[in-house]
Amino acid sequence: MNWTRNQWAEFIATVGLILAVGGYIVYARQSELRLPSEILFIAGGGLFLAGIVIGFGGILKFFSRRSSQLGTNTTILALAVLVILGLLNFLSYRHHKRFDLTTEKLYTLSDQTKKIVGGLKEDITVVRFAKNEAPQLTDLMREYRNVSSHIKFEDVDPNQKPDLAQEYGATHVGDVIVAAGGKHQPVQPSGPEGNYSEQDLTSAILKVTRNTVKNICFVTGHGEKSTTDSEANGYALVEQGLKKEGYNTNSINLVKENGVPASCDVLAIAGPTQGYFPQEAGLVSKYLDDGGKVLIEIDPQTDPKLDNIFQAWNINAGDNVVVDASGVGRLFGTGPATPLVVDYGDSPITKTLQGGMTFFNLARTVAIADKAKSDPQAIEILKTSERSFTIPKLAREVQFNPKTAGPLSLGVAASRTVGDKSARLVVIGDSDFAENQWLNLQRNGDLFFNTIDWLAQDENLISIRPKTQTTRHITLSEGQMASLQWLELFFLPGLVVIVGVGIWWKHR
Repeated sequence: MNWTRNQWAEFIATVGLILAVGGYIVYARQSELRLPSEILFIAGGGLFLAGIVIGFGGILKFFSRRSSQLGTNTTILALAVLVILGLLNFLSYRHHKRFDLTTEKLYTLSDQTKKIVGGLKEDITVVRFAKNEAPQLTDLMREYRNVSSHIKFEDVDPNQKPDLAQEYGATHVGDVIVAAGGKHQPVQPSGPEGNYSEQDLTSAILKVTRNTVKNICFVTGHGEKSTTDSEANGYALVEQGLKKEGYNTNSINLVKENGVPASCDVLAIAGPTQGYFPQEAGLVSKYLDDGGKVLIEIDPQTDPKLDNIFQAWNINAGDNVVVDASGVGRLFGTGPATPLVVDYGDSPITKTLQGGMTFFNLARTVAIADKAKSDPQAIEILKTSERSFTIPKLAREVQFNPKTAGPLSLGVAASRTVGDKSARLVVIGDSDFAENQWLNLQRNGDLFFNTIDWLAQDENLISIRPKTQTTRHITLSEGQMASLQWLELFFLPGLVVIVGVGIWWKHR
């Protein structure tokens, strides 16, 4: 075979290019640069360069032609476009930016999740035991990995690695387990169609990274709301939400316990309908004096006999009922006895509520008694509108009373230093806002859980809540539906035919 120098050069360069392309294919399949792909890259590159050197004279002769010069210019332009596109692709990979255009920011991690995940000091492994991928979970985990390199995620086939499934405690196909430091926490999906939400994953991460689990103790024995009651007036959803945020819940009786147990990190008194005995109120006061944290929710037209606590903490609980004459509540199916709050005090509890709404079904005023006092440090966190006012008790017909007109305070958050501890007390003039039937209305749930997080000194948990998609639909009348069908079946096709005939007539 008598080949010319240029033919040999062309053959060697072609073989080199084929080897280089093969090396890239191997690299793409293995997702990392290993020895086989390195050999192919080096051999291919070497042969390609050798072909260019051997046939350099022929290359110069080829490009000296006029036609070749025109082709060269076209090739250079095409290569320049490819280089620019490659550079843009590289920059977008290294500095990518996603835009979440949904109103609820459904596909954007909350600032709190970013803070928690961004502050991780140890590796967190998230494993899904299934054969096939779950695109929704994969996309969500990509967002977590973008925040911290400590987040690791993988899909594992339990049939191929049964020992790993047993080690992680996976019992069903599709189980997702979060692991760190020898701890394993299964993730329960709460999203639609069994999808995993941001709250599900962040809560599991908190559970495996926390050294201690805090206890929220609900007082019983005086008609308070029950965390085991799943009826409309119960607090079962409160308990579920607290557990998702990594808390334990307990019910205690102050008389039986003869005090607040040392294991209680937060004491919650949710809407008592009967008065506390003086010694019980004294036990709550002692708990606060020792640096405890307490939430007290009191409803109108009840007397829980806790005035001594309120006086000691410079809080005035009004003996009244708040009426909202603004009429805004009608948009949400509520009446004037359910005041709306859109004005919040400058507190960590309400920082994330700004711009949102909370509703209080039958509320009384709770305000700072003497605003000149600096101990304890107190903030009025919930303010009604100027069109609200108070009445002594519920009545069928009421008239606006400018003497008691708003804005009115429905809640106070107070704190004082006790030795090396921070005693904290939150008093809210309503307990219904956190009932099962009200908890998921607007920002009611956020208010309750934010309050617990602040009392438990877990400010980094504040406002990690599920994001729900707003349902939007258009209701058409029968006439509008008929017009739409006529437009779809006759007008649009007819318009296309007319335009087509016109173009044909013009060019015939």
